This record gives sequence, C-alpha cells and structure tokens, in this order.
Amino acid sequence: MKKKLIILALAMFGYANAQKGTFLVMGSVGFESVKNSFGVNETKNNVFTFSPKVGYQVNDNWTFGIEASVGGSKEETLTVNGGGFLVTNTTKNTGVSVGPFARYTRPISEIFSAYVDMGIGFQSGKVTNESPAPFPPFPTLTTTSKGDGIYVGVTPAIFINVKKNFGLNFSIGGLGYETFNYDGGSDNNRFYLNFGQTVNIGISKNF
Repeated sequence: MKKKLIILALAMFGYANAQKGTFLVMGSVGFESVKNSFGVNETKNNVFTFSPKVGYQVNDNWTFGIEASVGGSKEETLTVNGGGFLVTNTTKNTGVSVGPFARYTRPISEIFSAYVDMGIGFQSGKVTNESPAPFPPFPTLTTTSKGDGIYVGVTPAIFINVKKNFGLNFSIGGLGYETFNYDGGSDNNRFYLNFGQTVNIGISKNF
C-alpha cells in the first residue's frame, strides 16, 4: 500500500492560552490518497473533506460544541471484467454529517497542545457506481444509492498557538465506527482505523 501525505510546514510565533468561558470557531480540510496494486488489478482512492466546528470552552481542558462535515471521494478500480477485458470501475461518494463533539486538551509547552476530539452524530450520503459493460464498445452502466446512518469518532491532534488565541491544527487520522442504511435495504457497517492515511490541516480561534 502506498500512502501519500501532504504536510504543510509553517513558521509560528507568539503564545496565548485559550481561556475558559470562550467560544471556539474552527475549520479544517482533510485529504486522503491510497493506492493498492494486486497483479493487474489496481485501486486508487482519493478523499476530500471540509469540517467546521463551533464550541464553548467550559474550563481550561474541556470544550463542547457542534461539528459538521461535507466531503466526497472517488475510487477507481482497474480490473479484468467478465469478458476478459481490462476496464476501470469508478465509485463516487458524497456526504454530509452533523453532531455534538467534546474536546479534551492538554498543554505540552507554551506553543504546543495536544487534544482529542470525540464526536457522535447523523450522516447521509450518495454512492454512484460507474461500470463499463463487459464487451465493446463498453457503454457505461451507472447505479446510484442514497443512505443515512450514524457515526462515532475519536481523533487525536496537535494545536499550535500562533497569536492571540489563533492557532493551527494538525491530525493524521483517527478511529471510529459508522453505519449506513442504503435504499433497497443494503446496510454498511464498518470500524475504521486510518492513522497515517489521512492528513487534516485546520485553523481555529477562541473569542
């Protein structure tokens, strides 16, 4: 498995402690790119997400609020079909989620802090599969399914103070469990652990 990670290196300065009784506003973007090869079969999967959060810091360690996420993915699978031809099957996912979250933060130094976000909520999405017909001229066969479900996730991350309660947030994955119930009675339940496969970069501000 080959993993591509994009990490932004920045110079930071200054220091400020987020105080209890303040409001947290945060937004992050995430990207995941995975490529698997098995003989002539090859799978490429690219995922992009945008996740805003708003919370209230009740004390120096705990923040509670609402989180949301919108995103999409595209998976391309190169394989030999039933007719013996090498074809590419494409699966596209789009989705949105929303729910409450809790954050526990511990300072590491005057600049760095470590925190863990724990969230649970509702999600919905659409899956579109595009598969070529088994014989030339290979017209595309398209199917679409819609579904919804719940998610539970735990994400550790690093916060870097920049100036006056403004900072940068970095994470490289987490763990969780999610369910999806699709049209027609199809269910998809999965546990995931994607440390090192996902990069999330965000900015946050306490007011």
